[in-house]
Amino acid sequence: MTLAVEVAGLVKQYGRVRVLDGIDLEIPSGTVMGLLGPNGAGKTTTVRIVTTLLKPTAGSVRVAGFDVLGDPARARTRIGLSGQYAAVDANLSGFENLRMVARLYGMSHKQAAERATELLSALGLEYAAGRRAGTYSGGMARRLDLAGALVARPTVVVLDEPTTGLDPRGRLDMWRVIGDLVDDGTTVLLTTQYLEEADLLADRITVIDRGRVIARGSADELKTSIGGDRLTVTLAAGQDPQQAKSILAQVGIGEPSHEAGTDEVAIVVGEGSRTMVEALRRLDDAGVCVVDAVVHRPSLDDVFLSLTGAPAASEQASETDEEVAEEIMS
Repeated sequence: MTLAVEVAGLVKQYGRVRVLDGIDLEIPSGTVMGLLGPNGAGKTTTVRIVTTLLKPTAGSVRVAGFDVLGDPARARTRIGLSGQYAAVDANLSGFENLRMVARLYGMSHKQAAERATELLSALGLEYAAGRRAGTYSGGMARRLDLAGALVARPTVVVLDEPTTGLDPRGRLDMWRVIGDLVDDGTTVLLTTQYLEEADLLADRITVIDRGRVIARGSADELKTSIGGDRLTVTLAAGQDPQQAKSILAQVGIGEPSHEAGTDEVAIVVGEGSRTMVEALRRLDDAGVCVVDAVVHRPSLDDVFLSLTGAPAASEQASETDEEVAEEIMS
């Protein structure tokens, strides 16, 4: 197995605050690694170090075989970065933006024009090639930014929350583009707070919290790690949730849960549908009226909540890790 990215013992400290505390990552070539964590967990700092924008306090990073710390210039030739906000010149057209980036990479006028045209077509922007980028929608601007990151045909593409702020159509378009990249053999490091995004795109997921890795594995492995399926029954109005909890405790694993103000009672179960049938039989025998029942596997949301003690903040604006450090130190 060839590793495209190797991160070992990564530490970043601001004064007394340790933002990263020994992060290890290994990303095989041609795969997607999802880096998950709550706001301030260290995701953005990790990305900045991997992409040569920030020096760590300790640790090592290799990208496509190059030492990021010892030879950052050569490492940059193998890295494409698309950040949380589209870095495009609003006064230039889409074509002009990409041609300019290509020229900065040392391509001739002809090569730069050809590469710009190729990428605009690949990302579905050819119809807007001559339009000023300032007139692009959010999704179009993000795709143009990603195109800029791909100009030099990088081995590794780092996407820092690439769909934040996009509408559902824009997110679907970006997911398609990422899938195409991986099909072409590109390695992707993806940070995201949209857990369905990691579930859909990532071959492996690393969860970090407070600067440390707290879990890693495939989406299925992480879901399995927090227990079995979850049975949720919805009681008819006026039913006693405590009675339902007592009955479900007899067929499930652990203590049933009931959120105050709702008619739902839930419990982890070992055999899914079979346990649901038994639970419904017992509830009916006890005269407890149930209007709905469903069994579902744990989601990445459940994993995130179990590991970090908080739901994913997918609709909140991300803080940079430096801002978190400054807040702690003030």
